[in-house]
Amino acid sequence: MTGDTLLSVEGIGKSYPGVRANDDVSFRIGAGEVHALLGENGAGKSTLVKMIYGLVKPDVGRMMLRGKAYAPAEPRAARSSGVAMVFQHFSLFEALNVAENVALGMDNPPPMRELSGRIREVSEGYGLPLDPARLVGDLSAGERQRVEIVRCLLQSPKLFIMDEPTSVLTPQEVEILFRTLRQLAAEGTSILYISHKLEEIRALCDAATILRRGKVVGSLVPKDVSAREMAEMMVGATLNAPARAAGKQGPVALRVTGLSVPSPSAFGTSLKDVGFEVRQGEVLGIGGVAGNGQDELLAALSGEIRTGRDVVQVHGRGIGDVGPNERRRDGICTAPEERLGHAAAPDMSLMENALLSGSVRKHLTKKGFIDWHGTRAFAEEVVKTFDVRTPGIGTAARALSGGNLQKFVLGREILQEPEIIIVNQPTWGVDAAAAAFIRQRLLDRAAAGAAVVVISQDIDEIMEIADRFAALNEGRLSEPVPTQGLTIDQIGLMLGGAHGMHEAEAHHAGA
Repeated sequence: MTGDTLLSVEGIGKSYPGVRANDDVSFRIGAGEVHALLGENGAGKSTLVKMIYGLVKPDVGRMMLRGKAYAPAEPRAARSSGVAMVFQHFSLFEALNVAENVALGMDNPPPMRELSGRIREVSEGYGLPLDPARLVGDLSAGERQRVEIVRCLLQSPKLFIMDEPTSVLTPQEVEILFRTLRQLAAEGTSILYISHKLEEIRALCDAATILRRGKVVGSLVPKDVSAREMAEMMVGATLNAPARAAGKQGPVALRVTGLSVPSPSAFGTSLKDVGFEVRQGEVLGIGGVAGNGQDELLAALSGEIRTGRDVVQVHGRGIGDVGPNERRRDGICTAPEERLGHAAAPDMSLMENALLSGSVRKHLTKKGFIDWHGTRAFAEEVVKTFDVRTPGIGTAARALSGGNLQKFVLGREILQEPEIIIVNQPTWGVDAAAAAFIRQRLLDRAAAGAAVVVISQDIDEIMEIADRFAALNEGRLSEPVPTQGLTIDQIGLMLGGAHGMHEAEAHHAGA
């Protein structure tokens, strides 16, 4: 850090109908500083960085970049001023190669041969090696993120904005990314870093600004405080770690045997002889880096992908050949990773989205007619119980922030009180308080006797709530082992494809 101010934000404000997204926000980022922007869902982080990147125009206030007035009218203007951003959701074309994707994201790309050489040079120089000729559809999630990062680095940014950059990475990939970011900072590039993973903030960031309901409520040096203290500043309340009520596990509720199905997507991952069982009152955690068959597994369990009847069994009865509504009647509720478009219809209201999955178990249709009174009551219960920040249940799903839509989707399934619940990335993109609440509700379902399957890329999440852990790698599932006593090294070995690892081996790996 040089101590010089690179970006100064002074009194920025932005309002939308019924919502004050940012209210008199002021903070500064030093040259070569890694600066965290913290806040719970709906705190105003996304709106703020969109204004810095030129996607949104502020109503009031001003910004200064390197001592000069800065008011980008569009992202192109931001990039020309030296501001780059890697979004949480990648904007890549799977059917194109790395070099072609990089070229599409540049304002004035050089000839392809020259660009390929620069991609190799820059990616290797920052410890993120890429082959320019590889199809993006064949890349892992971590490699796809490298494409986005290298695309930004080729433009020599002075301010690099990163939104939830580690949500799709293994612990080893996180370390590689952090080395790259520290190298950039040492060279004088400033980094504005958004993440809900507070231990990462403590390890990486020099300073942090905390937002709550659109206002700055504090600033701090992350390494000087605990993750818990940061979380409590974000939400303005004391946080309690999830805890399970005492209870015994019952008989096997869900059994999967020899599940082998091709992926519906050309760039997906087919499942290969997947098998496991989950007992009543048990939480099974399934970990894995993105793109290793998680979506396909959830689709096969939800009924979106049909299998042989006895491949999927509930209480010993085969249901592999029936669809989602029949499985809901049998007590299975599921929540996929993709919130908008899969878990929720974007242009439908929250009330209509509550009806889509809740109609069977909540009895919201009678003799072909919709019970709108019951549907409204169910949607309002979800919004109230899971603290979904929205003007009302008539709001379209696409109008919610990612974290609030996640809370709605998880709440909609959990409040149906399923006997078996299967969720993929349940707390992805939600703040610490909401994540703790969702995990607690999943544990409550297990304590009530439900079988719970949590598919997650967040290993800390799995270790916090799961009784057993299995790793999904290239469509194959390792043998589940107890989470108690597992180390990060052992988990990394399993994530890397140690498919035949048995319990004894898991507990003695690396010994």
